[in-house]
Amino acid sequence: MQGASEGGGYRSVATYVLIHAAAVDSWYWGRLATELRDRGHEVVAPDLPCDDESAGLAEYADTVVEAIGDRTDLVVVAHSFGGFTGPLVCDQVSADLLVMLQAQVPAPGESPGQWWDNTGYGPARQESDRHRGVPEGTEEDVLSLVLHDTPAALAAEFMAEHQRNQAPAPFGEPWPLAAWPKVPTRFLMSSDDRFFPAEFMRRMVAERLGFQPDEMPGDHCPMLGHPKELADRLEAYRAAR
Repeated sequence: MQGASEGGGYRSVATYVLIHAAAVDSWYWGRLATELRDRGHEVVAPDLPCDDESAGLAEYADTVVEAIGDRTDLVVVAHSFGGFTGPLVCDQVSADLLVMLQAQVPAPGESPGQWWDNTGYGPARQESDRHRGVPEGTEEDVLSLVLHDTPAALAAEFMAEHQRNQAPAPFGEPWPLAAWPKVPTRFLMSSDDRFFPAEFMRRMVAERLGFQPDEMPGDHCPMLGHPKELADRLEAYRAAR
């Protein structure tokens, strides 16, 4: 697909496929989607069946594939728990690029419920909390843990209107792929995230994907606090191909 540029030449136009995390809807992609559409791209950001008690990983992937339809020039962006769905989508469609955004990286046969212990998340998070001076046993609120770098009004709207019940079905299912799909993959992490701490993410990505992640500012939801920079990063990844 091609689009005219201001200079009379042509530039490629992509379809960005944005896959959200657990227990939320797709609203938080809105600022990034606007940035990408302003640059001439199409955006597909479906709501996953989080609250459907019968929906597992296959149904999550099917929801995204159905939303894509016959679109081409696909850049799939998977955030947080969406990391379990993004590769499944890329196994079913012809994607040009998969970007894992502060995402969980699954291993073959591993369920999302097993991921936490298998990656050593608990001890890594405890160490990070200690380093930040958080007393052991403290239940940190979501605004401090997940959205501390998000503009206050957006964080309040997100918490008040866009949280969803998360059904447990996908967490007990083994991730079904025998290997990572054959799609160019990049990992972009938020260096300031307190929920998935930076040192933990660097190690997890290196161990599971075999390369070091790229880093940008932001909390767990950089699409809210840094949409322009995130769009710039995604566009740079496309250009590098």
